[in-house]
Amino acid sequence: DNLVDAGIQPPERVIRHDDDDHYLVVAADKGTATFSDIANGLAAEYGFWMGDAFASGGSNGYEHKKMGITARGAWVSVERHFREMGINPALDEFTAIGIGDMGGDVFGNGMLCSEKTRLVAAFNHVHIFIDPNPDPEKSFKERKRLFGLARSAWTDYDTKLISKGGGVFSRNSKSIPVSPEMKKLLGIKSDRVPPNMLISHILKAQADLLWVGGIGTYVKGASESHGDVGDKANDGLRINGSELRCKVVGEGGNLGLTQLGRIEFALRGGRLNTDFIDNSGGVDCSDHEVNMKILLNRAVAMGDLTNKQRNIMLEEMTDDVAELVLKNNYRQTQAISIASEDAATRLEEYRRLMNTFESEGKLNRPLEFLPDDETLTERKLDKKGLTRPELSVLISYVKGDLKQTLIDSTLPDNPLLAGEMYKVFPRDLTQKFSKELGEHQLRREIIATQIANDMVNHMGITFVERLNQSTGADAASIALAWIIARDVFRIDNWWDRIEDLDFHVPAQLQMELMQDLMRLMRRSVRWLLRNRRAELSIQHHMERFADSVWAITAGLPEYLGDQARTKWEKRHQALVDAGLPSELASVVSGTGHLYSSLGIIEAHEASGMPLKTVANLYYELGDRLDLNWFASAIADLKPASHWQALARESFREDLDWQQRALTTGVLKLAGKPEDVPASVENWLSRHQQMIDRWKSMLSELKGVREPEYAMFSVALRELLDLAQSTMHQPQAEAEAEVETN
Repeated sequence: DNLVDAGIQPPERVIRHDDDDHYLVVAADKGTATFSDIANGLAAEYGFWMGDAFASGGSNGYEHKKMGITARGAWVSVERHFREMGINPALDEFTAIGIGDMGGDVFGNGMLCSEKTRLVAAFNHVHIFIDPNPDPEKSFKERKRLFGLARSAWTDYDTKLISKGGGVFSRNSKSIPVSPEMKKLLGIKSDRVPPNMLISHILKAQADLLWVGGIGTYVKGASESHGDVGDKANDGLRINGSELRCKVVGEGGNLGLTQLGRIEFALRGGRLNTDFIDNSGGVDCSDHEVNMKILLNRAVAMGDLTNKQRNIMLEEMTDDVAELVLKNNYRQTQAISIASEDAATRLEEYRRLMNTFESEGKLNRPLEFLPDDETLTERKLDKKGLTRPELSVLISYVKGDLKQTLIDSTLPDNPLLAGEMYKVFPRDLTQKFSKELGEHQLRREIIATQIANDMVNHMGITFVERLNQSTGADAASIALAWIIARDVFRIDNWWDRIEDLDFHVPAQLQMELMQDLMRLMRRSVRWLLRNRRAELSIQHHMERFADSVWAITAGLPEYLGDQARTKWEKRHQALVDAGLPSELASVVSGTGHLYSSLGIIEAHEASGMPLKTVANLYYELGDRLDLNWFASAIADLKPASHWQALARESFREDLDWQQRALTTGVLKLAGKPEDVPASVENWLSRHQQMIDRWKSMLSELKGVREPEYAMFSVALRELLDLAQSTMHQPQAEAEAEVETN
């Protein structure tokens, strides 16, 4: 499927460092409707295999302005920032300043995303609009009217609707009069100011939102000169990131801020991502369109569909495509929010990730304005992590690299991963063309891309690198183990239900619950890689674990020991009181225990005892030996280095193994389910000395405010002795009985 095979030769006397691409999505900057038909006509003329899927948009493609997809995608980012601040932009009024005009796709559509927007000031290349105290309802209707006008300008705005002291001013004026209302809004003392100075004041205004929807770079870093920015037209009005006084920046347009300007704003507490994160909706929409056309063009070529039918189908699926695109924006900004929550505590993980990418020639830190090791050390001392703009760069690099790594592996060829394709296309299309989906020319690439996006969005930026370091497993094995764990624990269901709580519970609580699920998944994936790497199989593991895991999940309180149950009940009630449905609260309250179900199922298989008997014993031993507290103490350790992080993971794995070994040993001693309670008491009395020594060690640990890692290492050695003694006890007793007889 490369260019040469399609009869297209690379240009002569051009040095090309890249290999042939599978395809090129052409989406010209002046709109996908303008040049797409020309590009597609050329593709048809050359007999290129993609047909009119070569360029998105055009006569039979999605018109981005009509869909408003770029602005709506960026609004997803804005909405997330506001939600995490406790503001609902659909219900709560908020002030905005903007760059652009209502005739523009991104600015116009963006300023129609909420009827509660109080647009107090905006400017484009010819006019400045100021409305110091706008009426949200009336101004929204007027903006909507302007958006519907062909080539509207700010001068088309009905001046009778502009509040006292405002107006529309020409940027060609020598100076602009400043009303008392404008002085109060923008903090200006002079009676008249030049237009560029007025725009600088607008950029520095106190507002809830700065909506970037126009062309030009208006914010830079303090360390950058105007010459560094490369936008001479705006040198006279540009400000530094530290001078922004808005709370949130939404970048519907490109290059409104430099990366250093973004970082500077973020370090001072401002909320923003980057332009390529916020306004990715347009490109994503083009990607969906192209992949759909490739699929449908195949059906047309086979005679199963006419061109007219195909075009009608594409149009009917417009809303479905938009929903898929917006979901991608939602999930990616969610991942950045979760990452920023603990960016400071995970700084060493990011340092290691960047160093790995640099050593492999995949990342140029200075080029991407990512902090060097010295800056990271300073951030660590200040208890600061990577900013959202920096995390935005890293998530893009990680996803891109992971996607390519998975394409180069055999993972996309796994027939059980065909379902990943269904997540990328509208439901109507997957139902009618399931056979064609399996034959899609880009099937492997789509599956790899979907898995990479899904895994990073759900598990975080450093997940694969961290597991590779701790287990030695490659990315494809990690991805496969993650898919198994995800499906066994039904994570997609619980994650979706947490997302459904938007604006019903605090965003902070939602992220905490998601982090609980992430922790469950991380531990489960590591368990699978440690215990099952040689035989990772989706079908086998689903058959082996899924039903039993669900049984434990659905009835968790019945399986837990007394201490664990009391703790679970307290957490469950608190979450129900916070507004969670009972079933969801039940699961997320028990994520710390659900991980153990994998080991419990193994002990159940090894002993032949009923699952409930095994689980009850497992958790009872946890209570009797205070293993739950010990596990929490391990989790509370704050690794100061990569090696300490690896040590903490080893402690967890050792504790899991030893609790499972103790359970198996006592079950062997019992022989029958009804004998388990008596066997527990018998086991306790026989190993009283070792148990007393273990509890004495725990008492010492509890008395230390910041225990050393060595203390956990020594304590686990004591527990290992107890576990080994328990495991060997039934065998030793049997041998002794034989000798006696």
